[in-house]
Amino acid sequence: MQRRTMTAILMSATGTVLAGSLAMTAVALDGDLEIGTAAHESMSASSGRPHASKHHTKARAKHKAKPSSSPKKRIVAGTSRETDRKPTRKKGLPSGRSTATSFWGAQTASGRPMSYKTLASPYWPLGTKVRITYRGKSVTGEVLDFGPAQWAVRQHRPPAIIDLSEKMMADLTGRRSNAVTVSFTVLELGGGRRYVRSGTGYDLAWGR
Repeated sequence: MQRRTMTAILMSATGTVLAGSLAMTAVALDGDLEIGTAAHESMSASSGRPHASKHHTKARAKHKAKPSSSPKKRIVAGTSRETDRKPTRKKGLPSGRSTATSFWGAQTASGRPMSYKTLASPYWPLGTKVRITYRGKSVTGEVLDFGPAQWAVRQHRPPAIIDLSEKMMADLTGRRSNAVTVSFTVLELGGGRRYVRSGTGYDLAWGR
């Protein structure tokens, strides 16, 4: 019994000594760490360079500009503006050179009012769109009436197969009443009726 008591006392004393030794070791290590940190800060201060903490390093990395992967868009002046396109000609439609005369009337055979773009022809169906060119200047009109008369067609060379509105004639030639040689290009055939299917200028009007 006495031996067991002595053994317990000795073990207790030994544990106390070991615990004290570990505590002293920890304090020493902690002190060394603090001393090392202080020494490092002292050396940084003496060299004139501030000590860079982890927080500051992350902040600099965060604010570092990253190159953009998406290509820059080029802005070309004038691309947003729509350009006016001329009416395109369908394949197989007639074109050529003829005499153009001028006219003006209150009503047209189509029932639509007279206007700048009104054209007349005895050969093309109503609603036909034709581009007229005179000395480099072009205008586009629509056949809404019949004319010139057959006698007027025959007295011109080349035959006068088309009448222009007086406003269009004045715009192209400077005179409202005139007879000039023009180039014509049929852009689209209308769905209306035709006045004649033969005559002096019929073959010319249809490119034959």
